[in-house]
Amino acid sequence: MTAPLTGFTRLAHTRCWLRAHPTAFDAALAVAVLVCMVTASFADPHGPHGPTFGTRTPEVRSLLLMVVAAGALVFRRNRPVAVLAVTAAVSVVELVAGDPPAPVAMSAVVALYTVASRTDRPTTWRVGLLTMAVLTGSAMLFGSAPWYSQENLGLFAWTGMAAAAGDAVRSRRAFVDAIRERAERAERTREEEARRRVAEERLRIARDLHDVVAHHIALVNVQAGVAAHVMDKRPDQAKEALSHVREASRSALNELRATVGLLRQSGDPEAPTEPAPGLAVLDALLDTFRNAGLPVELARTDHGTELPAAVDLAAYRIIQEALTNVQKHGGADAKAEVSVVRVGRTVEVTILDNGCPAGQGSGPGHEADSGGHGLIGMRERVTALGGTLSAGPRYGGGFRVQAILPVKAHAEGDEDA
Repeated sequence: MTAPLTGFTRLAHTRCWLRAHPTAFDAALAVAVLVCMVTASFADPHGPHGPTFGTRTPEVRSLLLMVVAAGALVFRRNRPVAVLAVTAAVSVVELVAGDPPAPVAMSAVVALYTVASRTDRPTTWRVGLLTMAVLTGSAMLFGSAPWYSQENLGLFAWTGMAAAAGDAVRSRRAFVDAIRERAERAERTREEEARRRVAEERLRIARDLHDVVAHHIALVNVQAGVAAHVMDKRPDQAKEALSHVREASRSALNELRATVGLLRQSGDPEAPTEPAPGLAVLDALLDTFRNAGLPVELARTDHGTELPAAVDLAAYRIIQEALTNVQKHGGADAKAEVSVVRVGRTVEVTILDNGCPAGQGSGPGHEADSGGHGLIGMRERVTALGGTLSAGPRYGGGFRVQAILPVKAHAEGDEDA
């Protein structure tokens, strides 16, 4: 098996070298065509028992014309039409003057194939028919052989086959190029799709991390401040505040572990399998704010409504982020109201707070002015699900956030879950 493999390897290397050096290939082709023409010129097609070899000798004129025609083939890639014109003219001269003519037309056949393989089909038809007409007509009208001779019919057939073969090679080359282009375009599309999905996943994880960290750190900050304030005079209340700090810290760690678990690679330790938070645990979320000193009232009319995971998570995160901003920016006497209402094919989530007096900044609006990402993250979540979000100050003070979410999430929202 070694010898055949070695032969195939050498053939592959030879083909690669010839593709890298096209001029050398054309020079070798020109030499081969010259040898064939000179060899065929020694054959007499009109022998007593058919063509005989060695019974005639080509004239010097015929040898010079064959050398000129073969030399022109060296430039067939750069000037295919010009080379065809030269070889056809030399062939016509030999067909008219030769008796019998030498096969100089062999070079014109190669040149016609080159033109057909490098131009479009209409040009191939026009050039091919013109070449066939000129060469065959010259041989029939001015040649020494009768017009119906086999040499004339063979010339007509060879020029036609050259044009057809060149057109077939061009079509196959175009077909292969189209397949390669489609494959490259598909590869680029897959890469772009992969980058888009990575960007979307990074954005989703960034939103989740922002919501988790902002909520729990705000609660920890508030409770830690309460504990420091009452540590000396009311140690029991300080212990209770520290207990809330511990619970908020544990919840933050658990949610961070669940979120970061999405970034694990295959083979890493198993990530947590707790379900994503949703409106089912909304009461527990509101209790964390109440324990931190923010009075929150809840009104719900969505009982029995099953929401898609993406919508359920978005509603939970919107309430969490809005109340966190109230906790941070609403002031010491801030109060909040949360309502979750099913309206037709949508769920309306509304968060109201009395916050600071109008014009002094309140709730999420104050965060937007300070360059935070809370409102941006909420709007991204709602937009991804095909819903709408409105947020702005209330008349007389406070802030209002309302999200209208579809009961059935869009495909993008489902992927975002």
